[in-house]
Amino acid sequence: MTKIDSVAGCSQPTSIEKLLQACISRLLIAALSMPVSVFAQLAGVEQGEWRYLGGDAGHTRSSPQLNQINAANFSDLETAWIWRGDNFGPNVEYTARSTPVFVDGILYTVSGQRRQVVAIDAATGETLWTFREPETMRYLRSPRTDFGKGVAYAEVDGRGVIFITSPAYFLWALDAKSGRPLENWGAATGVDSFSDTGVVDLIPDLVSDWQRWLEREGPYDPDHGIPRRLGMVTASSPPIVVNGVVVVLVGHEPSYDQTRIENVPGDIMGYDARTGQRLWKFHVIPRPGEFGHETWENDAWRFSGDMSSWAPAAADPELGLVYIVTNASTVQSYAGHRPGHNLFGGSVLALDVATGERRWHFQIHHSDQWNYDIPTAPILLDLTVDGRQIPALIQNTKQGLIFAFNRETGEPIWPIEERPVMQTQVPGNYTAGTQPYPTRPEPLDRIVLDGITEEFMIDYTPELKQQAREILAEFRVGGLYVPPLPYPHDNPYRNVVGCVGGLNIYHPPVADPTTGIMYASHRRTCSAPAFMEATNGIDEERGLPGQSAEAWRGRERHTPTTGTTVAAWAPGRSREFLPLIDRLPVYKPLFQGLAAYDMNAGEKLWDIPIGQTPANIRNHPLLQGIDTSDTGGSAHSIQMIMGDLLVQTTEDLRGETDLNENGMPMLHARDKRSGRILASVEIPIPGQYGMMTYMHEGVQYIVVQSGSVRRGQPGALVALRLP
Repeated sequence: MTKIDSVAGCSQPTSIEKLLQACISRLLIAALSMPVSVFAQLAGVEQGEWRYLGGDAGHTRSSPQLNQINAANFSDLETAWIWRGDNFGPNVEYTARSTPVFVDGILYTVSGQRRQVVAIDAATGETLWTFREPETMRYLRSPRTDFGKGVAYAEVDGRGVIFITSPAYFLWALDAKSGRPLENWGAATGVDSFSDTGVVDLIPDLVSDWQRWLEREGPYDPDHGIPRRLGMVTASSPPIVVNGVVVVLVGHEPSYDQTRIENVPGDIMGYDARTGQRLWKFHVIPRPGEFGHETWENDAWRFSGDMSSWAPAAADPELGLVYIVTNASTVQSYAGHRPGHNLFGGSVLALDVATGERRWHFQIHHSDQWNYDIPTAPILLDLTVDGRQIPALIQNTKQGLIFAFNRETGEPIWPIEERPVMQTQVPGNYTAGTQPYPTRPEPLDRIVLDGITEEFMIDYTPELKQQAREILAEFRVGGLYVPPLPYPHDNPYRNVVGCVGGLNIYHPPVADPTTGIMYASHRRTCSAPAFMEATNGIDEERGLPGQSAEAWRGRERHTPTTGTTVAAWAPGRSREFLPLIDRLPVYKPLFQGLAAYDMNAGEKLWDIPIGQTPANIRNHPLLQGIDTSDTGGSAHSIQMIMGDLLVQTTEDLRGETDLNENGMPMLHARDKRSGRILASVEIPIPGQYGMMTYMHEGVQYIVVQSGSVRRGQPGALVALRLP
């Protein structure tokens, strides 16, 4: 018998069979005694790819299995290539908000206000092909053309396909290898310069059952799209492809630019990825007989619109669900024309991707009039809560509140309370009596709960705090849901003060599926907006036509609490009335922080300032010799998960970013458990919005979206790799 040496601590046996039995027994015992590490991540980052805008279908912006780049060698990173956006239209520094996807050796993204699709060689940065939609009048009138966030990728009958929703609101399907529109897909649009295939005009499907279009309008002009007097539609986030269905999102004129109470509803639609045929449509403003219709009082469902989905979507293909977040209906800061909770505004929606039917929803805030549109995609990851395995959905907000749900059932993981909030004093306006507050985890910034209390007044010196106390005594202080006062008014206080402490579209949160830890950057803002009655139908600041004050007053509504009918105010510009103390805020500033949460327990692990305190605070004569480092800097923090690292940098929207002694922006490798910087490396251009990582031909790359408005540098992609 051949001699077999001892293996893995097994004593030498007398036969091969006994050897196998002994070793298997020992290995099983050892495996059972080891700590269990559950790796549960949705599809998208296998084999070093990055197939979705957020990496995986759950939008975690995480690739935990890639660890060729680690803390020990991170500072050795060098620039592999820079892809520049100079040739893709004006103001390209503003448009570097598209995180690329990576599949089969190619990066796919969009650039410029035309949202030109670009395929880039992953090893060299060489442009392989581009696709640009021909110009139309509806593109020229499209709002927010510079907010394109990327493309969607899917394999259809074994062929890679890139799906893109354009600013003019067309859906394109492009061959991933050539960039050409797919043959026998979609339908001719009627626009002469367009191809006859590979495209769908989304507007006819969007308005096909919208009665105001059918009742009032004449022949449809595909070059012009929706008549301006009826509203504007666009797209910001790309579609998402789930189980062969292309789910299309819609955007509108931003709420703070709206001058009409009428608009087109932002209904969500699903299309067959193989043919381009529309499969379903979900009404975000419920029609008669549909769930939630009663939340639109005053028959507001007839004329209200918007309900955009600005943020990207997430999906769980195994559950067959797509998760979408929405904003409010028309007109920020006033809801008198649309009283009620206004479903499905300000909501998380879980839709059956095969049918478009609502499986569950949760309204994050009722009857929004604060521009609290949900700015980030839902994050999907699996958690262990009190010993139970839960497929979770985590939703961050502008407010700073963090909501957690079972993504299969919609049941909150921890209780969510409806708490009374301040009520409007503007004649004819409407505010909901309560708003939802999660009991766990705590907000990103606790100032949002009660506003500028003693704890949050500026306190660098006793004199500053006393001045802040005296100023705030003239105001009514609140938390998140402070409705603007009319101006002028005869209240006993000057105004009301409210605060937010969350994040925005520019700096999305990330999560680690291997630990259940979520990371979110945040900033503190407090203000005292007032509300002025409009005197005519013209927005004098922007010169835009709008509804006349008389037309607004004509939309009278019944007030259930008093049984009276009141006339609605016309919304005018807001003004800020919160005084400063020698150019310092009355609240303690927090310009940028980065917090980590163990979402298995619903507990904040740490919260650290990010970046250098702005010069106007750091060099202020009243603050000389005082440590102001806890304010953080004015630049947004952006990050992702990679291996054992939290990779982080800051952007440069305000001209101040995280620079080293050579004046160069920095990319940091941080410890995931503590936030401590383990290593850093210079990058040639400040970061912007997001980043991603991938493995190509045995080499790991980090790609940082870059751009600098103040420095005049174009939007770019910077790829880093080890020497």
